[in-house]
Amino acid sequence: MSSTRFKCLRREGATSQYCCVPLCDISSRCNSVISFHTFPLDMEIRKKWIHSIRRADYIITPNSRVCSRHFKSDDLIEPSTPTGRRLLKKGAVPTLFEWNNFATSTPRRTGVWQRREVSPPQNEDPLPMEFQQPEHDYCSSPVPAAVDLSLDRTEELQKEVERLKKQVEELSVHHSFCLGRFAASDDDIRFFTRFMTYSHLMAFWRLIEPATNRMVRVTRAKGATKSGEVGATGNASGHSLPPIDEFFLFMVHLSLGLTQRDLAQRFNIHQSTVSRIITTWANFLYTLLGSVRIWMSEEMVKAHMPKEFQDYPDTQVIIDCTELRCQTPSSLLLQSEVFSSYKSHCTFKGLIGMAPHGAVTFISSLYAGSVSDKELLKQSGIVPLLKPNMAIMVDKGFLVDDCVPCKVYRPAFLSKREQMSADEVRKTQSIARLRVHVERLIRRVKQHKLFDTVIPLSITGSINQLYTVACLLVNYQNGPLVKAWATD
Repeated sequence: MSSTRFKCLRREGATSQYCCVPLCDISSRCNSVISFHTFPLDMEIRKKWIHSIRRADYIITPNSRVCSRHFKSDDLIEPSTPTGRRLLKKGAVPTLFEWNNFATSTPRRTGVWQRREVSPPQNEDPLPMEFQQPEHDYCSSPVPAAVDLSLDRTEELQKEVERLKKQVEELSVHHSFCLGRFAASDDDIRFFTRFMTYSHLMAFWRLIEPATNRMVRVTRAKGATKSGEVGATGNASGHSLPPIDEFFLFMVHLSLGLTQRDLAQRFNIHQSTVSRIITTWANFLYTLLGSVRIWMSEEMVKAHMPKEFQDYPDTQVIIDCTELRCQTPSSLLLQSEVFSSYKSHCTFKGLIGMAPHGAVTFISSLYAGSVSDKELLKQSGIVPLLKPNMAIMVDKGFLVDDCVPCKVYRPAFLSKREQMSADEVRKTQSIARLRVHVERLIRRVKQHKLFDTVIPLSITGSINQLYTVACLLVNYQNGPLVKAWATD
């Protein structure tokens, strides 16, 4: 090759173009002497170009260029003006390359530097393989080199990939807040969901899972209203949690009373998504579990009657009231409605009924805390379920004998007397020992910490559903109130 070197002059502000010929490092940022030419549209001539520059697998793009250094001077048409564009003659093919010892001097514009003849190619021998790799193609992604692996090595790598995938999945579950993370610990399951064990929880999930396909979601219901579709079901778009983890989120909210912001950070989702999931599952479980009849017939109650009730064999239900403390409303009228003189605070009040063997058999709606026990009993809807041959067991504050058509078992009270008779004392103690179990049942409901705190007014729209679901879940989450009452 000639000892003369081509000097590149940098052009400020020029648009960068690059030559795609291997071993050529010319770009349009050097100077205006070099011109860059696109590949011809004629497929035959284009094939000759690709063959000539020795890039058989090259993918041509609109930005692919070949600089004028690789063309003979006879193939170039000089512009008629200094600012004109240099063109190629029709059918011109690049033939001057470094591997065939082309002259290092580059064809130049007339009047800028002295023109010198480019020596014709002297050697057409194939370029060695190591020189056929693209060095600086900025227009397309480099083709990865093929890796020659033996069959054994390939199988070994595949096993390694599978092992790493499994490890990544395990780490993902371990670091994410989901049901799978706590599946191995029954204590954690008890803490987060109030279900006794993980297997107990999964048994309940298998009962409700088939119905989740028909779940009406809050977001989907709103979308259906806007589009005129009624009864839209199924998963709404954009949900990032699987159904079982949505159920787990709802149970964590119910069991621990965590705020929506806390849950959003734990489950790594948006706070508004948490709100929609809670409302959706509250309505879903309220409808699904509420469709199961929990009021028991006389025959079934007697079939499961514990021997401790032998003195009261006709007892159908043990009833009591419970109050949930709520936020004080700003309206004085509302304050007077929900203020409970018994709790000295604003409350929601509900009535709950328990069968003698410990199952929840009646749940009323929540009422304002100012309502009396007697009025709550009348409005709850339990009276029409009672028959003359039945009996109910109540606390001594329930003076409801004139409201129900059946017998009432109630502890005696003094009522202006100095003391009770011996029979009254024995009867009071006997009823108190049996009636105390309804207090234990209510305590199980309030183990859901959402109801053990001050309920914000912002969730009053769904508090009735949440309370009813918590009461119904007691029949599924726990064992019998008394182990001796367990039945097959």
